[in-house]
Amino acid sequence: MKKSVMNIVLGVAFVVISCSDTKEKTTSVEDAIKPAITTDTTLHDTDDPAIWVNPTDPAQSMIIGTDKDINGALYAFDLNGKVIEERTVRGLKRPNNVDIEYGLVVGTDTIDIAVTGERFTYNMRVFALPEMKAIDNGGISVFEGEEGVEYRDLMGVALYKRPADGAIFAIMGRKTGPTNGTYLWQYLLEGTAEGTVKATLVRKFGEFSGVKEIEAIAVDNELGFVYYSDENVGIRKYHANPEMGNEELALFGTTDFLDDNEGISIYDAGNGKGFILVSDQQANQFKIYSREGISVNPHQHELLKTIKVSTNESDGSEITNVMLNDTFKHGIFVAMSDNRTFQYYRVEDILGELLKK
Repeated sequence: MKKSVMNIVLGVAFVVISCSDTKEKTTSVEDAIKPAITTDTTLHDTDDPAIWVNPTDPAQSMIIGTDKDINGALYAFDLNGKVIEERTVRGLKRPNNVDIEYGLVVGTDTIDIAVTGERFTYNMRVFALPEMKAIDNGGISVFEGEEGVEYRDLMGVALYKRPADGAIFAIMGRKTGPTNGTYLWQYLLEGTAEGTVKATLVRKFGEFSGVKEIEAIAVDNELGFVYYSDENVGIRKYHANPEMGNEELALFGTTDFLDDNEGISIYDAGNGKGFILVSDQQANQFKIYSREGISVNPHQHELLKTIKVSTNESDGSEITNVMLNDTFKHGIFVAMSDNRTFQYYRVEDILGELLKK
């Protein structure tokens, strides 16, 4: 759940309406937006999607989605919502969230990766795209040394690629954790000469209210921020670069949600502008905030619009601005639904008047 991939493939350029001139709007139940495509069903319980944009042929891009169960899976879907069985990874021990990053050097190759966490093994799992080949020696142990109940039960994950040097990091969350500002652990991912990946812990950060849990995590590569949902409290914002410190930069969306604030996805409209979409899970709608903040405070994220969708109880979502095919000419928004599917929306249907062609 994170950034667009404008730095991988050229996306479609849009002009963004000024935040200061836009009043928050809400669609009615009757106006609930319908998906363009609904995927095949998974066996157990969908939770979170990620989008892999094929850099040579965007029409051959894939959606990778988790099926969270003791006998869970990472499903690979094509843009028509059909399961790609040969690229689906089964037998995972309750994978909750998944994220994708581009350009990790492993041995003599430069590859794209998908990362998830197995809650019941406490292992980070890393797979090479598009084949979905495991390159983690069966799993990388994380949150080592933590002894609290469910302190190692993996949930959220977001990947960050530092623009300055191309270093790739995994930011991992868990079912519950301490309230002393160390809820999230960040690991540097590096390839080995043997063709596998290793992870080195580089920092612990992130406030937690203790009210419910933290699952959804999203990274904005270009602007260098990480956002996460402290459920029933709000969306917290920090620097993604571990060298920038652990100060909390913002807490927003504190009164906007019916119950859980959940999945986060970031739409890059270019020039540092765009939108942060957050699931209002029990209301079956999404809140859209300004990505760039306001002129006097880039960390003040105003609510621009609320949209009702057909997706039910959405935990996780992802968005890209890249033109993929004739159906998704301006990008795709993918949201998990509780009927064991992922639903694909056209970006222009989701963002509507916030965009001008």
